[in-house]
Amino acid sequence: MTQKKRPFIVGVGGTTRAGSSTEKALKISLAAAQAQGAEVALIAGPELDLPMYNPSTPERAPGAERLLTLLRRCDGVILASPAYHGSISGLMKNTLDYVADMQEDDRVYFDGVAVGLIATAGGWQGAVQTLATMRTIVHALRGWPTPMGAALNTALPLFDANGQCTDLSSKFQLETVGQQVMQFCRMCSSPMPSVVMPSPSSQSV
Repeated sequence: MTQKKRPFIVGVGGTTRAGSSTEKALKISLAAAQAQGAEVALIAGPELDLPMYNPSTPERAPGAERLLTLLRRCDGVILASPAYHGSISGLMKNTLDYVADMQEDDRVYFDGVAVGLIATAGGWQGAVQTLATMRTIVHALRGWPTPMGAALNTALPLFDANGQCTDLSSKFQLETVGQQVMQFCRMCSSPMPSVVMPSPSSQSV
């Protein structure tokens, strides 16, 4: 019996500070996907500190090469960003700018890829507004945002010292994001029924 390939999901996000609230949230979503059988990889913390994206320069730093290698291989993505002035952080914007290098790939950008989204902020307004911005960016990159997106208010106590989410509502959001990315990956790996278009001659006038 042929063993099915495990979906590969990449988590990208956080701040340059390892163990930030955004990174903790991202790890919970990845763990939920992993619990359903996914192979996962994480790009977070100092790994996000990439050179400013320059489309006119083909050379890429090792960190950018690793980012692109993982994104080209993945079946799903989970993005997590803190809110900066009502939008994603400059760090995450620069990281996502590197996806422009995938514009001539067989799979352009995130075309047909499920993308889970997490936004964190020190208040609800910033988190919700940033989540909406992330959805717009994913649409521009041809990705499929999952129905559930996680908006977390980090002004509230959400995580314990071990990085576990102690807020049940936030935990539900984060785990659902990871689970929905996996559900989409499974749907895409299943054979789709063929659609036969009727010929013009068979259509009634």
